[in-house]
Amino acid sequence: MPRRERRSVLAAEPVGPYVLLRLDRGEIDPGVPGQFFMLEAPGRLLPRALSLCLAPPGELAFLIDPVGPGTAALCELEPGDTIAVFGPLGNGFRLDVDRPLLVGGGIGIAPLPYLAEALRFPPAVLGFRSEHHAQAAALLPGAEIAIDPTLVTELIPEGHDVLACGPEPMLHAVRALCPGAQLAWEAPMACGYGACYGCAVEIDGELKRLCVEGPVLRAA
Repeated sequence: MPRRERRSVLAAEPVGPYVLLRLDRGEIDPGVPGQFFMLEAPGRLLPRALSLCLAPPGELAFLIDPVGPGTAALCELEPGDTIAVFGPLGNGFRLDVDRPLLVGGGIGIAPLPYLAEALRFPPAVLGFRSEHHAQAAALLPGAEIAIDPTLVTELIPEGHDVLACGPEPMLHAVRALCPGAQLAWEAPMACGYGACYGCAVEIDGELKRLCVEGPVLRAA
């Protein structure tokens, strides 16, 4: 069951252009890889939805791309600061797969380290727009890396159960290659539990509220 607690910041560590925000876990359940948490950014009206990146004992760690005022405020937190955390929410990845392959694009790598641990570290392919962004691949040792203009879809071998997270164009490309893939979609979320419809995306002519029907959906 999701919980809302104020948790203490343990560290905010740079990972290329991103920041790994590490929080004291308290009584919060880390949930299933691919689920998300709402983190209340200091001084911002709305919380930010973030997938859990790592869950070492006693911690919750989130990989954040500081692309706006809310995510930038989270990246500027210091050890000892406290923020409100609500989760886990949504639907994560199914783990009952025979030959998993993790596929990530950019900040879409965020839920994959936690997923890799749950699946006992399967192979992974990751795509980034620059060498600087590719520093985040250190969170998934052994992953094969594609850097723009090479596309991550060029590295996907046949015969695997694909679990992917990344920008929408990448997910559509993965879906075309792997109709049975599990895809973690991205969208801004205001509430996290289906009330505001702010995270609704159109897939095959149907609106899906990613906070309650996703964020992980079957490609088919």
